[in-house]
Amino acid sequence: MENVFNYYEFSDFFKDASESFSGHEICMSELNSTHFLIFEKTESQYNLYISKYGSKKEVGVKSPEILELLVEDYDKSKPEHRIAIRRYFE
Repeated sequence: MENVFNYYEFSDFFKDASESFSGHEICMSELNSTHFLIFEKTESQYNLYISKYGSKKEVGVKSPEILELLVEDYDKSKPEHRIAIRRYFE
């Protein structure tokens, strides 16, 4: 997964204080000033979300305006999972 995080320039993981991700650790990649891809790290898997916040400073601090689960239990070996993330960077 480190290759995915580095390639798409995800931040380091940090604790979610907003409770939007059940207090799990998250990392984010900025699509524009208000939209972000977020990986949530649970004990056994990574979940990928698309989100909208007022600004980058709100990620992990406030609840998002929009939060949509794109991929549950992300697996980089599955083509449909790679496509789900890649479509936001084309």
